[in-house]
Amino acid sequence: MTSEVHHHGTEELCDAGLEIYARALREGHLPSAAVAAAPCLIDNGVLHPTIDDLDRLEPVPPTVMLQRLLRSSEDRIAGERRRGQRLADVFEPLIRLERPTSSGEETPSLRLLHGKERTGRAITEAMAEGREQLLAIQPHDGLVAPPFHYHEAALQRDQAFLDGGGRVRALYQHTVRHAPLIIGRYERLTGDVEARSLNEITERLIIIDRTVAFIPASADRSLALEVRHPALIAYFVNTFDRLWHLATPMHPQAVHQPTLNGITPRQRAIAALLVEGHTDSDIADRLGMNVRTARVHIAKLAATLGSESRAQLGYLIGRSGMLETEKVGP
Repeated sequence: MTSEVHHHGTEELCDAGLEIYARALREGHLPSAAVAAAPCLIDNGVLHPTIDDLDRLEPVPPTVMLQRLLRSSEDRIAGERRRGQRLADVFEPLIRLERPTSSGEETPSLRLLHGKERTGRAITEAMAEGREQLLAIQPHDGLVAPPFHYHEAALQRDQAFLDGGGRVRALYQHTVRHAPLIIGRYERLTGDVEARSLNEITERLIIIDRTVAFIPASADRSLALEVRHPALIAYFVNTFDRLWHLATPMHPQAVHQPTLNGITPRQRAIAALLVEGHTDSDIADRLGMNVRTARVHIAKLAATLGSESRAQLGYLIGRSGMLETEKVGP
């Protein structure tokens, strides 16, 4: 009888693969025939042949493997971010051309909302009508938090949605994983609510019951677009689902990212953007922190690597291999 072969994406390991990987870690090596049921172990480079015996497979250390898969995830996230930006670029001139219909009413599929208060009311009204699911991407810009009463109103709105049988899924940047205001908010909510985080996420997005979505329509978020077009809603939901699959659980049960060789996950994220040539301001914006905090982390990274200048820091980051261990493949 032939064993069942498990096929899936390269960003994950199946149950059979995890079991074989654990065995390889315990025993130190395995014969190549032992992984026939889980080719993902070879495809992902979890197990590799030894130099002196190609039929003998040795495991990659779990900490190294985790960072490789995380790096692959971050590459996919960057791709989703670029696709989202292209979509925004396409629709920006169309929004400017939008005019009321002959009856004086706005188109039902796209509606421009003026002002944050008007946008907030529209979201509240949509949630009051919703019964199934709220998907939210909530980027943190590192600036001063909104007034306390704003958070209380949003908390009551979310709790009412949960009380009505809805479920809430929210995505944040890693930088807010330990923010008291964010963590405390979720500790006060009861119901089917989860939050996860990534190094980088797309712009703000709220989707309710897969029927209506809200996205920013201006850089300062003073304008928002209410979207009810089925094709666009499907695109937004697909983007959210992909990011959610790649994200790290934050609530109700947090999964902690490892610190390797004294370099924290946040410092590795900053290092990756530094070697790409981004400014302190760009790094802060993309990772959801203020510029001062970004510079503190850059200074700590420089001290850890013994760098005396910005140019030298980029060189030392590349030489350290801290980013190379996260890449998939050769």
